[in-house]
Amino acid sequence: MNTSLSTPEPWLRGTLTEVRAVPRAVLHALELAGEDLKKWCWSLGETELNSMPHGLPSIAFQLRHIARSIDRLLTYAEGNSLSADQLEALRQESQPAASSQSVFDELSAALERGVQRVRTLAKFDPELPRSVGRKALPTTLGGLLVHVADHTQRHVGQAITTAKILLAERF
Repeated sequence: MNTSLSTPEPWLRGTLTEVRAVPRAVLHALELAGEDLKKWCWSLGETELNSMPHGLPSIAFQLRHIARSIDRLLTYAEGNSLSADQLEALRQESQPAASSQSVFDELSAALERGVQRVRTLAKFDPELPRSVGRKALPTTLGGLLVHVADHTQRHVGQAITTAKILLAERF
C-alpha cells in the first residue's frame, strides 16, 4: 500500500469501474478507511489504543465500532435482523482491547468481509426497501450502503483525531 502524498484517494484511482456508482463509492470508502487507519493508528501501542485522552472515546472503541457497525449495517442491507451475537458484540465495543493485534485483525477482517458483501449487494436494485433496528425504521438498500460509507468515515475521522492527540502528547 502506497499512501504517499502523490497517491490519490481510492475514488480517484479509476478502480472498481465494473461496480455501479453507489456501491463503488462504498467500496472506495472502505478502502480509504483501511489505509487511513493503518497510517495513523498502526504504530500506537495497546495503552494508547485503549486510552481516552481528554475524555474522547478510545481508538480501540472506534476501530471495533467501525468493524462491528459495518457488519450490522450490511446485515440490515441484506434484509436481515441482527443476531444475538451481533447485539452482544455491540454491548462489548467499549471494553478495553485485549491486544492491539486483536483490534486490527478484527478491523481488517471486517473490511474484507464488508467488501465482499457490498459487491454482492451491488447486484440488487438500490431502491429495495429495507428496515433498521427493532423499530424497523424505513430505508432502502442504497440508503444503507451510503450510510455504511458515511458512518465508517465519521468514525475513521474520530480515530485519527484521537491518534493525532496521542502522537502529539508523546513529545
